[in-house]
Amino acid sequence: MRKTPTRASSVSPRLRAALVAVAVAAISGSTLAATPATASPAAAAPALDPTSFKGVNWADPRDNFADDLLQLSGLSTSDTYRQTYTKADRIISAFRANLGADTVRLPINPYTVDGTYWKSYRAVVDAASDRGFKVILSYWEGTGARKDGFIDDEAAYWPMWDTVVKAYKNDRHVYFEPMNEPHGYTDTEWADIAAKWLSTYPKVPRDRVFVSGAGYNDHVTSVCADPRLKGTYLSLHHYGFWKSYATYDEWVADLKVRIGDCAGRTVADEFGAPMTTGLDYNVKTPDDNYVNYVQAVTDTFRELKMGSVYWPGLRTDDTYSLQKLVGDPDRPWLATTNRSGADRLAWAWGRGRPVAD
Repeated sequence: MRKTPTRASSVSPRLRAALVAVAVAAISGSTLAATPATASPAAAAPALDPTSFKGVNWADPRDNFADDLLQLSGLSTSDTYRQTYTKADRIISAFRANLGADTVRLPINPYTVDGTYWKSYRAVVDAASDRGFKVILSYWEGTGARKDGFIDDEAAYWPMWDTVVKAYKNDRHVYFEPMNEPHGYTDTEWADIAAKWLSTYPKVPRDRVFVSGAGYNDHVTSVCADPRLKGTYLSLHHYGFWKSYATYDEWVADLKVRIGDCAGRTVADEFGAPMTTGLDYNVKTPDDNYVNYVQAVTDTFRELKMGSVYWPGLRTDDTYSLQKLVGDPDRPWLATTNRSGADRLAWAWGRGRPVAD
């Protein structure tokens, strides 16, 4: 605190001038040191590393669109925290053992967070975090008429995030994705909502927030260009069923235009293809759309040093699921449904070998 001299009249003009000069220099120096503008860029905006996200989605059999409690494949909404933790711990361990994953993306909705089941559902997050996994928590809208690309009910949406952020803002393994596939909004409207999320939770570090690409998360160029969203990760979705057929080169071009020059912030937190139909993704098969797609996107993720989170790692009765439940339901384990699919995922993560001719 700056104090005003009480006996200034007894000080000579020359000494008074010298004292003022020293005081001004001291005050200016301390002020500049405390001014964010003079902080190093690294301190102001932590470096982002998309390649640190090597993961899978763990989903409700209903594709995560629900107007009630989310029930991840292999779990039960009647389980206690301890029962849920035991099952989740084994499934998370299997993701690592079978695939080498270090990240899991999980859905949330107000029904799950605002009720008594939240305590048990938290066991999934806690088990993953305790294993050192990064956990991406993403809001999913409801089903039926509510499945429209808009937040279902803002009066429930913000309290949901209040609860989630309070629970996990201090857990460095947990990341927050304000909405999955916000396709009901224009690019500008969605950027406004994402900016509002950031301003509502300013204590959440920006490098622990995933801002979804606009539309069906299908392009990140618009959110990347918005200065209000600087310092966040961006999430992209990309699927082979978007085209009936495309060559390898066409799939590469399609993906790159959706990323623009934003690969350094982007994680593809959904991409996938049929895994239970016998396709071999390790062999070049130019006449097969899905083989072209998988090889193209995994090559591109690796080339651009992007993170990637496969959809789904586990979802019951989904032909895209790369894992399936095996063993005792109370002590579940996982088996890989397509070895070549797992190989291509590892390739995207910077491991393994390229495909054979």
